[in-house]
Amino acid sequence: MRNSYAWRLAAGFAGVGLAAAVLTAILVNLSFGGLLSGYLGQQQQSRQDQVVALLAGAYERHQSWDPAELEAVSPALAMMGAGVSLQDASGRPVWSIAGGSTSSMTGPMMGGTTLGAPQRLPVMVGGTVVGTATVSLPVQGRLAVNVAFRDAVNRLLLLGGLLGGLAALALGLVFARRATIPVRDLTRAAGQLAAGDRGARVLQRSGDEFGQMAAAFNSMADTIVEEDRLRQTFAADIAHELRTPLMILSSQLEAMEDGILGLGPDSIKSLQEETHRLSTLVADLEVLASADAAHFSLQKERVDLAVLAAAVAAEFDQLFQAGGVSLEPKLEAEVVDGDPARLRQIVGNLLANALKFTPAGGRVRIRLEREAGRAVIEVSDSGPGISPDELERVFERFFRGRAGSAGGSGIGLTVVRELVAAHGGEVRAGNAAGGGAVFTVAIPLAAGTHAAIRDTAA
Repeated sequence: MRNSYAWRLAAGFAGVGLAAAVLTAILVNLSFGGLLSGYLGQQQQSRQDQVVALLAGAYERHQSWDPAELEAVSPALAMMGAGVSLQDASGRPVWSIAGGSTSSMTGPMMGGTTLGAPQRLPVMVGGTVVGTATVSLPVQGRLAVNVAFRDAVNRLLLLGGLLGGLAALALGLVFARRATIPVRDLTRAAGQLAAGDRGARVLQRSGDEFGQMAAAFNSMADTIVEEDRLRQTFAADIAHELRTPLMILSSQLEAMEDGILGLGPDSIKSLQEETHRLSTLVADLEVLASADAAHFSLQKERVDLAVLAAAVAAEFDQLFQAGGVSLEPKLEAEVVDGDPARLRQIVGNLLANALKFTPAGGRVRIRLEREAGRAVIEVSDSGPGISPDELERVFERFFRGRAGSAGGSGIGLTVVRELVAAHGGEVRAGNAAGGGAVFTVAIPLAAGTHAAIRDTAA
């Protein structure tokens, strides 16, 4: 419990409360002490003035220092606890009274016999100095009533500080436990997710930082579930793709072993075709794995896409002629920052896909131009096009349209998508108004490039 965040937060609340109480007590004592000192100074001066006034009154009644008159004012002086030594105008001692309390009533009030430093005060009557009184008054700060008042204030401050600290501790525990509910929920859900419960989620209770943390965790959990699904689908697709050629190879080899099938040119050609199919699939998987990490391994340089696309088109020229399909390039010189090998893969996969779905006598066009600060490669064909329900899936791994009748591994367009994304671009598929599929790739131009139209024949 003491190691928990809630307990530490509550202890922090209590500490702040106690510190505030202690600071308040110190400030109150300092302020009170200053105010009290000023007040006591005023009181002391007032008492001195009263003593001088009593002595002046005693002199004024007989215009001389009459011992009887002085004794008449002595009770009032005794009540104040004043010690007085009186000299006449010539400095001759006239009368004196000892200071301090003289009765059980004044003792507690005046706080004992502690007297302050004596003060020499002139006694004046009618503007003339008639004597000098040396007066000692009790120290006001040590009076019992003042000490009792100060102690009472300190006790109240101490009690208030303790109560404030306890209240802060209680409120801190309540608020801390409520504040850490999302954290405990997140810890629980994370443990469940780590244990294999992919349905573990956190309730998003608010829109504050804790709510954002819960939303981020739920998003992460959804991503993990989706990645698990993709891994399972990927493994199943690979197994499916490998199973067919392996079964054909196995059955033909068994037939040859049993003497049912002879080892002739036709059987060898069949074995070579299935082996090539396996090799192609493995090569596509390697390309796809490389594309997944392409943003870490791109060897970028300035590339003229028109020159690169023309070279790739030239490499495909014989394949297009063999299929009876014409290839029509229209390329505008555009320069991008990219990996030449990866860019060749993009163009090559698009041309291979177009050739695969274009019947003999058809045509494939590749166009390169600038649009909105990007180099746009458009490959269109005169084939049957893409059905609307397949448009959203053409870039999925192992997806093959037309029920796979065109062959292939279903990875080529996925590789295009991943490589284009690694170059900071985008790719989309659609259908031309006159029929046929259209694939468009847009890649950001290199800074400071200039366009020049170039028509190139493959």
